[in-house]
Amino acid sequence: MVNGEADAVRQALRAVEGVIFDLDGLVLDTESTYFMAWRQAAEHMGYQLPSAFCLSLSGLHYRDVEMRLLEFCGNAFDLQEFNRLSGVCWYRIVEKQGIGIKKGFLTLLRLLQDSGIPYGLATNSRLNNALECLDFAGLGNVFETIVARDHVELGKPAPDIFLNAAERLSIPISRCLALEDSTAGVMAASASGAFTVYIPSVLPADLYTSELSHLQCRDLGEVAALWAARDL
Repeated sequence: MVNGEADAVRQALRAVEGVIFDLDGLVLDTESTYFMAWRQAAEHMGYQLPSAFCLSLSGLHYRDVEMRLLEFCGNAFDLQEFNRLSGVCWYRIVEKQGIGIKKGFLTLLRLLQDSGIPYGLATNSRLNNALECLDFAGLGNVFETIVARDHVELGKPAPDIFLNAAERLSIPISRCLALEDSTAGVMAASASGAFTVYIPSVLPADLYTSELSHLQCRDLGEVAALWAARDL
């Protein structure tokens, strides 16, 4: 835990009236499946995508991912074929192994439900992709409020997705807890005015992102423990 003493954190959490989750890398371990599919697709096309390069794409909107791919592989790189192949590879991967739920999510979810705290999802993924991933993970009916990249003009790191989610929850963004795992997500959450918690999906944690957030935790289990202790 950084960026706050225990008493200050409890006070901040007591003021929370709604919680906004990111999806990829925060609730679901989708990023590992994406990276695997991207590397397989690129290899079919005669390219190599190093693990470090794939990790650098964490949290980016797919248009930004495509731009980075062209920068890395060259303008001759066939994005249409890559997208087709990576989609085929991804389906094979998740149909075989499913999509994992990140540590602590179900515990935190139960605490929020027991507390009657509204919660929603704010993701840079397109809505159909987000719903598909939730179904593969067995969480298809968990989120009534979902704001995806389709719903806003600007994706993360702009704050629009979080502001839209807070509006749909009918809660001021200043009273929302935003949970994020990437630099782009933390930038968006922080700019929105939400109390922002950084749970890095890629280690070591990015120093700039750590400083931008209000709080850094190891996983959602640690967030759940802090939530349970907020009234102590």
